[in-house]
Amino acid sequence: MIEHVYRRAKSSRAVSEVIVATDDLRVATRVNDFGGKVRLTRATHETGTDRLAEVAASLDCDVVVNVQGDEPLVDPGAIGELVAPFANDGGVQMTTLFRRIVEPAELNNPNIVKVVIDRGGYAMYFSRSPIPHVRDPRGGWPPLYRHIGLYAYRRSTLLVLAGLEPTPLERAESLEQLRALEHGHRIRAVETEHDSIGVDTPEDLERVRETAASTPL
Repeated sequence: MIEHVYRRAKSSRAVSEVIVATDDLRVATRVNDFGGKVRLTRATHETGTDRLAEVAASLDCDVVVNVQGDEPLVDPGAIGELVAPFANDGGVQMTTLFRRIVEPAELNNPNIVKVVIDRGGYAMYFSRSPIPHVRDPRGGWPPLYRHIGLYAYRRSTLLVLAGLEPTPLERAESLEQLRALEHGHRIRAVETEHDSIGVDTPEDLERVRETAASTPL
């Protein structure tokens, strides 16, 4: 799975270098075997953001992209969409992706994170619960969005976030992006047509295997 993630990220024109950050020697060995770049990190990190920041601290770059290792079907085009706002707006510090929910079952699936977006294109809140709650559907349904778990950061912002204590909402929802929101850091949200399957359950893994069998690296 990690090789799929690596090669898809590597094929994106929006990135200049791809590095796997892991504290697992087995993963590092596998990455070395297929010729990828890998950095062994401390095993004490609570989140992927913290692990990413350890590696980013030694890099000479402005923007860092976080592609999680459980996203083997990540589309290179989605990475391009993720980083585009940094070139167009010097005030953007962090970005992520979202897409419309089309299957009602997704609303009640806690493994599918929902997001509410403000009129300026920034995330207001992320939750594993259905949001927004529609008390009276006769008034019409607002747009319902699912979060696609890719992130990009100004390197300086990433290092600041990693230095902050985990927050109550972050711990309650087990969503590390809430640390940024609770501390007042805005997250620019970009709508994408590219979907991805995060591997959270055995059923997800089977879906990925079926799709990957017909999809080239």
